[in-house]
Amino acid sequence: MEMTQNKILLIHPLGYPEDRAGEDISRKANIMPPLGLASIAAYLEQFEIQADIIDCYAHPFSDDLITAYITKEAPSFVGFSCTTATFLDGVRIAGQIKKIRTEIQIVFGGVHVSALKNKIIDRYPVIDYVVVGEGEHTLHRLLTAAPNEKAGIKNLVLRSESGKAVFTGFRKKQIDLDTLPFPAYEKLFGFPNAYKLPIFNYPSVPNASCISSRGCPYACSYCDRSVFRRTFRYNSARYLYHHLKYLNDEYGIRHINFYDDQFTFNRKRVEQFAGLMIEKPLRMTFNCAARAEHLDAPLLDLMKKAGCLEMIARKVELIKEAGIRVKGLLMLGLPGETRQSIQKSKTYVNSLKLDDFNLAKFTPFPGSPIYDQIQKKGPVMGNFDENWEKMDCMQFVFVPKGMTKSEMDEEFITFYKTHFMKPKVWLNYVSMLWKSPDSWKRFLKDMFGFLRFAFADKRR
Repeated sequence: MEMTQNKILLIHPLGYPEDRAGEDISRKANIMPPLGLASIAAYLEQFEIQADIIDCYAHPFSDDLITAYITKEAPSFVGFSCTTATFLDGVRIAGQIKKIRTEIQIVFGGVHVSALKNKIIDRYPVIDYVVVGEGEHTLHRLLTAAPNEKAGIKNLVLRSESGKAVFTGFRKKQIDLDTLPFPAYEKLFGFPNAYKLPIFNYPSVPNASCISSRGCPYACSYCDRSVFRRTFRYNSARYLYHHLKYLNDEYGIRHINFYDDQFTFNRKRVEQFAGLMIEKPLRMTFNCAARAEHLDAPLLDLMKKAGCLEMIARKVELIKEAGIRVKGLLMLGLPGETRQSIQKSKTYVNSLKLDDFNLAKFTPFPGSPIYDQIQKKGPVMGNFDENWEKMDCMQFVFVPKGMTKSEMDEEFITFYKTHFMKPKVWLNYVSMLWKSPDSWKRFLKDMFGFLRFAFADKRR
């Protein structure tokens, strides 16, 4: 069977052996849809390019499904969207695809390959192209360009005639997000029920995720800026309202979790969006992340009226007064961390009236400023085991100088224990029986797994 030129399969790898997925408590606690791939699929479909998605994270046993699709549909391209932790799993799957049809072109995108660019092509011969940054426009050009035109496509890494990797440079014009179609949620098998928001972070089902901006206006040392670089763009309030209305009309979605890095950065946009939600109610609630300096009482009050269930770590009293639940997003193990600094952080966090918190293990990702610093200074900063498969913020691959991995693991467990042993915390979770009954169903179903992670740091 000949390959179909106007067809691409988009794959979201799992990142570890599929038989471990059923016992992975972090996966059970949060299965987020690959919205980037869904956006690319919707964009390509506008140009009569068939784009299908196989999400191995939501559906772990997908190897046979991928094989069947490649054999039957014969797409000309297969695209992978990978994080650092899922990249090598993507390479494994790409190798299997090449064994079935050697002529299929393999293209990788996402934060990991955007950071490493030429190194990916030079080190992994199974990969034909790397898309750096946003994928919509570059993939469309790649799928429709003649062979002699591909070197002129911006934001692309490809092989020259000599076999060396060549980066074509960055496109000057960024995508206007309001011109993009809504993500192709229909391409995500089982949506919305196959996906789960973080447990105890939503009041009702069905629910979904949404990203209404790209990039970030800040420059944190631990954050990789390889995909959107130093830009920060966002959908207008009107586009955002109609996006939620679409999800409500088509899928009956009742709650949205905004995964934006800085949802409240543009105050006017939030005010306009909240105004639309109040003026023309969708009977939906939402939660988002925000920095403390972007919040004040009037804005919080407006967001509450619009249906916000905001979860952030600071200005807790102000947020609580607005009747909004508070979740802290924390990180442990940055360079310079000591037992004394961890104790200070623990004391401070415990002084806050947090309803919930998430503690990530610091990971120096390729492309972040701190990754380069650690690479240059080495043992002076700490011990870094650059094992990509373990770099998922769930394992200490970096241990600050003066500490050991066992000490970091101990501090991590103690941090969680200190929080969960407080009677007020458990009373708060009990109140979620009527605020988020679905969360309690999920908790009770895998209760021992959740407790084992909270008190012993055992993910599986």
